[in-house]
Amino acid sequence: MLSTLFAAMGVCVGDGPPQRVGNPGQQHLPDVEVWLVGEHRSTGAREFYLRNLPANTPSRKLDGAIKARWLCEQAHQQLREELGLDHLEARSWQGLHRHALMTMIAFAFLQARRLKAAGRKKEPCPPPQPSLPAIRQAILVQLSQPPPICPHCRRK
Repeated sequence: MLSTLFAAMGVCVGDGPPQRVGNPGQQHLPDVEVWLVGEHRSTGAREFYLRNLPANTPSRKLDGAIKARWLCEQAHQQLREELGLDHLEARSWQGLHRHALMTMIAFAFLQARRLKAAGRKKEPCPPPQPSLPAIRQAILVQLSQPPPICPHCRRK
């Protein structure tokens, strides 16, 4: 079993707006405060991460954000190796976007098949609120109303 020790500290990274100070070279002033998270694995490996989560973020949430990145990297690797995301010689942005969309659809389909074969049942999730038809209806209602009168110039 793998185990990991984490340590986190708030730091200011010096990659804010560039400033010229004294010589023609540029120096970057500190920007906003971020989290510097160190990870020491039981294998002896050490990793460091920067996270721009709020200052009052609990350490458990920081750890979760770091481990969630692994899932994204794993999915990207599968898209490249298994589904050919990196085998496109596109000549336009539209072609690139179509290819990326098709590989993502194929990935979602294969992932659903894998979960089904593993016997895991998909948990039903409620539809997002508000739904697209509700948003469409609200926009149509707004567009059908007469424009409001401006309080400053008293014009529509």
